Amino acid sequence: MEGANKPGRGKQRNHAPEFKLRVVQRMLAGEPVARLSREVKVKREMLYRWRDAYRKEGVAGLRAKGRPPLKPEEKTSTAEARLRALERKVGQQALVIDFLQRACKRVKELRRTSEGSGATASMERSKP
Repeated sequence: MEGANKPGRGKQRNHAPEFKLRVVQRMLAGEPVARLSREVKVKREMLYRWRDAYRKEGVAGLRAKGRPPLKPEEKTSTAEARLRALERKVGQQALVIDFLQRACKRVKELRRTSEGSGATASMERSKP
């Protein structure tokens, strides 16, 4: 699989705003971005985004964007909803298993009765 082992691919890292601020300050002080990028192991494009966000919004621009973290009570209700959904799924699967077991038992019973009379069962091929 090509590209699977390239650096920078995979899990996204979240850097603390303080880390971003130190890196941006070093950029603004004139340190070469390529060297800084290698040192802190962050792509140059990301460093430039951080710098631009800092110039536009200050330290607030370096804070994580996106959805705010869940409150503890929201985590609990989400987990409870997930648990209920999984319990429903287990119940449905138990019904399917029960149905299939009864169907297999019925097929076995039908085979036994048809073999006993000397006739070929409908699910078996006759032997030449």
